[in-house]
Amino acid sequence: MQKHTSKPLSTLTNLLLCFLLLSVTLSLHAQSVVPGDPLTGNGNVTRTLLTYKDLTQGTSTAPVDDSAFAIPQNAAPSPHQFEGRLTLKEVAISGGFRAYVDVYGYSFTSGYKHLPPFDFVFVQNGSYLIPVQQGLIITGHPYWNCFLGAGRIWKESGDGGWSRCAIPFGLVLRNQNSVHHGSLTFLFNGTTISKVRYQITQETCTWFKCDMWGQVSAQYTPSSPTNSLTLKESYAQEVKSRTPTKPLSELPKDYPNSKVDIGVFGQGITPAHRTAYGIFVGGTHYMGAQPTRYGVYPFPYELRLPSFSVAKSVFASVALMRLAQRYGDAVVDWKIKDYLPETATSKGNWQNVTFNNTLDMATGNYDSAGYMADETSPSMSQNFFLKEGYKDKIKAALNYPNRTTPGKHWVYRTADTFIAVTAMNNLLQQKAGTSADLFRMLCDDVLTPIGVSSGAQVSLRTDNSPTGYALGGYGLFLTPDDALKIAKFLNNDGGKIGGVPILSPKILRATLQQDDKDRGMDTGVLGIRYNNGFWAIQMTPQQYPALKRSIWVVFMSGFGGITVLPMHNGTIYYHFSDLNEFPALAPYVMESHKLISQTP
Repeated sequence: MQKHTSKPLSTLTNLLLCFLLLSVTLSLHAQSVVPGDPLTGNGNVTRTLLTYKDLTQGTSTAPVDDSAFAIPQNAAPSPHQFEGRLTLKEVAISGGFRAYVDVYGYSFTSGYKHLPPFDFVFVQNGSYLIPVQQGLIITGHPYWNCFLGAGRIWKESGDGGWSRCAIPFGLVLRNQNSVHHGSLTFLFNGTTISKVRYQITQETCTWFKCDMWGQVSAQYTPSSPTNSLTLKESYAQEVKSRTPTKPLSELPKDYPNSKVDIGVFGQGITPAHRTAYGIFVGGTHYMGAQPTRYGVYPFPYELRLPSFSVAKSVFASVALMRLAQRYGDAVVDWKIKDYLPETATSKGNWQNVTFNNTLDMATGNYDSAGYMADETSPSMSQNFFLKEGYKDKIKAALNYPNRTTPGKHWVYRTADTFIAVTAMNNLLQQKAGTSADLFRMLCDDVLTPIGVSSGAQVSLRTDNSPTGYALGGYGLFLTPDDALKIAKFLNNDGGKIGGVPILSPKILRATLQQDDKDRGMDTGVLGIRYNNGFWAIQMTPQQYPALKRSIWVVFMSGFGGITVLPMHNGTIYYHFSDLNEFPALAPYVMESHKLISQTP
């Protein structure tokens, strides 16, 4: 009898164990599924560009329409698992190049015309190919660094049973903040890959505009990184946290009574030089087109944009407000000299210069008081911007004479922001230990909690090294969604996460022109003020009768033509461009007023 009952119990136990294991497996899988998966197409795709024959037997003589790199609407799930290392061969001598703008003559040097070494590991989550290394990648190449975005893998009926892969990437000029946007694609059958076709057809860079293209042999080496599951899960959560997005063309349909003219958004920016633009309204991101010289960029959510001086707002200013919340508002009035020993031997006078003075661009140490004269001078370019090493960079930043007392005169100088973030970094290390890092604090305390992408949580640093000093005044790389989330956190959420203040409420109010006793510095141009790394201009009912009272329009601005504009009614507008066009902001503000009539 005991023998008779033991078998059913053993069988039942095994069944229960199997059920539990299956439940855990399904639970883990369900947790890491990326929105949009699984693919539901049958693979019947009409393809005329980059066909099976092109990728297995063809060559590349010119860029093709960028749509060839995009996942098609009827894509079928891939039966293959791509998880391992992708190595492109002979990139230093392969491919074509065409320059459109080359201010500094880069195209006379062969290295600028070709890709840097491409040897990276990916993991696969459903139809998504996720790079193990995200954010800015220091390649060791003399001219180019790079970054990778998450790509896709799918199946098309015309590919002979192979799967098709496409991955977004970007090239970043070494020690610079510009980005050249590209895509690559290849076929894969589980063990073998075809040739890899790549092209770069767009950039956010005023001084170097070019196409690059090629088709090279490559190697796939299977491997499974130890953090594979974490990477898959993290990316799934990143996609889930993205702001709901619609095409900009849907805005009038969603607000039919507003009579909004979407043509106003993006006006003043030459379309061919506009990388991205859009507006956040009512919880939705209405995204404009992302044009390239060959169609439309095929990875709109992975488009990583340079910040240039928007970093002064997003990094330097927010970091100071975080320090003030941690250690008290008096931090803003602490002296730079107490946290930056190099000031003792500097050319200027830093005896009474505060963190607030420095982020206000009012240190009193400068060469010329002319508008942007110091910032655009050959001395600033050659001795500060072009220097990679920390010692050379901080020496150049401090090598300006004292002209007046701190807080008296505004002179825009990116070098001052570098001084401020370096001193803040040293302050943080005194408080939190020598391993502390200011930009890492910003990521841990602000950017990660609000859902900013992992690729944006890497900064340009001195010495072309991931362990150098973060630059502060430029050097971040944001997706459009990242820019919106940061602006929303500051403007709409009041610097709070889950209702808890993360930034100093007092300093944030002043920064956003909500404290009439602290308007920052007068720039001397059209009534524009500058406070703690943010720009502002006043709009009055006399100028714009639709306004019930005067308002301050606060905005972030970056070199070449970058604007992030968080508005009084909770809408947020942005554009990234590179033809040095900075149109008036009032039309964007007043058009947004039609959408949400909460204007004071």
